[in-house]
Amino acid sequence: MRVEHLYRYPVKGLSAEALEQVELREGECIAHDRQFALVQGDAPFDPAAPRFLPKQNFACLMVNARLALVASAYDGRSGQLSLSVPGAAPLLADTRSPEGRASIAALLSRYMADEARGNPYFTEASAHNFTDQKTKGISLINMASLEALEAAVGQKLDLLRFRANLYFTGLPAWAEFDWVDREILVGGARLQVFKRTVRCPATQVNLRTGERDLDIPRLLRQHFGHADLGVHARVLEGGRVALGDSLEAPLDA
Repeated sequence: MRVEHLYRYPVKGLSAEALEQVELREGECIAHDRQFALVQGDAPFDPAAPRFLPKQNFACLMVNARLALVASAYDGRSGQLSLSVPGAAPLLADTRSPEGRASIAALLSRYMADEARGNPYFTEASAHNFTDQKTKGISLINMASLEALEAAVGQKLDLLRFRANLYFTGLPAWAEFDWVDREILVGGARLQVFKRTVRCPATQVNLRTGERDLDIPRLLRQHFGHADLGVHARVLEGGRVALGDSLEAPLDA
């Protein structure tokens, strides 16, 4: 098995950033993955005491499909975030300053219009990642499973609909579900798969149009009897993972 693609998503709900390699750390997500979020104004989130909340408390594709049309890029060294929002001038803002965060929140809130609730604010929280899981880790997709879905629905699907961190080849479709509660080796890291990835309405969104064009959860249930695609894993031992690295699985947990 082979690592084909690596991605991070610095801002929850916004665009992916392709990576050539990552340095995984024990018990953590990929560096800068879901580091930031636009918090809805009525959400009970406290940056000083961060905790997991369901995704609808933040700007997210599940609820805000037009976010697919926002292009973002984050520089982890400088803290600068660039945004290209339809109908607005490009923005380059400092995520480490109150003024920069306020300008990001204002631009995204204007674009979301009626979907922005209360006074949304853009934030990060120390040692917190705005993932859809309470357990920190990375998400993996078997390309053969994605291809099986494509064959069933009769069309090619953008792999970024599924917002995984790592995409790999070399395993039969759906065989990765047998990894749950077992360990795998990826590059120089050791992971433990802890659950299958249940797909939500975010996968309905066409990333080129910002519109919902395919009900992926329903199609998965219709053709395969479940709404799952991919798995989640926690990092047991950190290490370097790069494109082209091998996966070895499963090992006894």
